[in-house]
Amino acid sequence: MRIGELIKYLECWAPPGVSWEKDNSGLQTGNTEETLKSIFLCLELTPEALSEAIRKNCNLIITHHPLIFRPIKNLNFQTDKISQLIKQLIKHDITLYSSHTSLDFSKNGVSYELAKTLGLNQIRFLENIDGKLLKIIVFVPEENLESVSEAMFSARAGIIGEYSKCSFNTKGTGTFLGSSGSNPHKGIKQNFEKTGEIKLEVLVHHWDLNNVLKSMIKAHPYEEPAYDVISLKNKTSNYGMGAIGLLPEPLSVNEFFKLVSEKISVKNLKFTPGNKTEIKYVAVCGGSGSDLLNSAIKFKADAFITADVKYHTFHDAFEKILLIDAGHYETEIFSLNALQRYFEEYLIKTDSKIRVHKYSGCTNPVKFYNN
Repeated sequence: MRIGELIKYLECWAPPGVSWEKDNSGLQTGNTEETLKSIFLCLELTPEALSEAIRKNCNLIITHHPLIFRPIKNLNFQTDKISQLIKQLIKHDITLYSSHTSLDFSKNGVSYELAKTLGLNQIRFLENIDGKLLKIIVFVPEENLESVSEAMFSARAGIIGEYSKCSFNTKGTGTFLGSSGSNPHKGIKQNFEKTGEIKLEVLVHHWDLNNVLKSMIKAHPYEEPAYDVISLKNKTSNYGMGAIGLLPEPLSVNEFFKLVSEKISVKNLKFTPGNKTEIKYVAVCGGSGSDLLNSAIKFKADAFITADVKYHTFHDAFEKILLIDAGHYETEIFSLNALQRYFEEYLIKTDSKIRVHKYSGCTNPVKFYNN
């Protein structure tokens, strides 16, 4: 198996196209044509994490936070930490790939995994993303409907939430007049023709558009297939920000604090009180999710757990919702469990002996002083 094959599989779940436009999700450095040996997962790359990956003979490292986030002006191997890491990656033929906001915004990604870790049920996005959906309408002879549909479905058209191969078909009549240089699939050139056709409609995310169109045109019997591509304002159920769900049973505020502390191994929780004596409906966002505070309040969540909360944001939440800052690292680290499960299921399915390793240490730079 080549490294690129595994990356392609990851991007079926967390496509770079869904990322925040200022992010740098995707390939950081390396060669995707190399044969995959072992996979190493860590939240961000540090010298210690890289050393462990080298010891375990891993030639693909997948991180959440990108190593290269801002443009690199030079590579100073003497003093610059990022340059030194890049040098070691190249020296040991290791490919580095980062699934950052692509994993943040994908179902069962960072926030979903945090919600699952807390034991929430009926999990869904706190805020769905819009502007990512397109509709393709193509006109196909009835006898070719199945082959054209399958070609488009195979290229990831027709996915709506937990459903795939979604389409709508309408019977109609197409007309054409082929020139002397035409080669019509049906009828005679230079003769006005009418033929029965099916209007096939499917949804596609914008990053899959080119592949879907190529697959459709290749499978279509017509010399010049007629089709439309329409931008939609619909919010996609497949991608979004944050997550919200229900606890199995209501908890007092103190019981909820204890649950959060135990489940995500955090002794120090920074918070501002809400207006409920019981916690049932919980919103979360792994990493910096303060911008979703109003969405959590709008959905009448009893508590909202995220990280990097500013002082004035605590003021905004005061006595409206229990707002907890549980730490950036602490709310994102569980995403590695989701990645590990995803890869191991695929490797078992492909009968591969490639192993998936998680970094055994901690890359969190934040420490607490206890007097």
